[in-house]
Amino acid sequence: MRLIRGLAHLETLPAGCVLTIGNFDGLHIGHRMVIEKLAQKGRELNLPVVVMLFEPQPLEYFLKDNAPSRLMRLREKAIGLSNLPVDQLLVMKFNRHLANYEAEDFIQDVLIDKLRVKHLVVGDDFHFGKARRGNFSMLQQFGQQAGFAVEDTQSLIIDGHRVSSTLIRDALGEGDLETARRMLGCDYSVCGRVAHGDKRGRTLGFPTANIEMFRKNTPIEGVYAVTMSGIDDKTYPGVANVGTRPTIEGGTRVILETHLFDFDQEIYGRYVEVHFKQKIRDEIRFSSLQQLKQQINYDVIQAKQILTAF
Repeated sequence: MRLIRGLAHLETLPAGCVLTIGNFDGLHIGHRMVIEKLAQKGRELNLPVVVMLFEPQPLEYFLKDNAPSRLMRLREKAIGLSNLPVDQLLVMKFNRHLANYEAEDFIQDVLIDKLRVKHLVVGDDFHFGKARRGNFSMLQQFGQQAGFAVEDTQSLIIDGHRVSSTLIRDALGEGDLETARRMLGCDYSVCGRVAHGDKRGRTLGFPTANIEMFRKNTPIEGVYAVTMSGIDDKTYPGVANVGTRPTIEGGTRVILETHLFDFDQEIYGRYVEVHFKQKIRDEIRFSSLQQLKQQINYDVIQAKQILTAF
């Protein structure tokens, strides 16, 4: 898969492409179903499969700090999409220019002139362009004139609910990792590079691998039973805290701290993935480090018990 940042770096597509547009936050089973279906169309037409997404996500641009929490950073999306039948990932910078793009001009300039779309898949509630004037119906009208087909992504229903990033976000916020797991098709996970911390966990007897969350809002908070992959070909069990460390810092920077059981390797700088299995408790501010240490002992015991079921 080729990652393309902006139309300026897009090479000519002589015969055109098949395309889908969206946020693809979480890359849940509904997203993957759309991409697999699009790839089938690409094989039928002998055309490359292109996924277009926006960075930042449009709601992040408009709502700033009040935007919904993000399930995936761009790098995580790119890694996930690279494992699917996608030929090109086109990342469009969402800025004032794009927000003010007239819907008709976006269709003509981007979809028709640049991408030469032959088959387009979007949600029937998809809106785009200035004042969100562009919609599914407009795309169909242009498609009939320009010779490209427009297809609805169709909804995937689980337990009577339409699979969506919003529902997954809500489930994670409620600590319901099982519902999130069913919609994602896998554990919710966070990827990142292990960074140096203040070594406070080590002084408490629980050294941690620290990962910056690098997002304004996070869908998860608290203490979890987890596993970590990416170190080698093994998966390591542990307990993780996602939060601002109120007992130690009490700031606003969100950090993912993972303590791996019976583990003593040096992994600073390694790009790892933490898989969340079950929530243990919310983050708590303790009156002393001794109380925090005692609670971590309890968390470790509980996490080990939980992980025996996975």
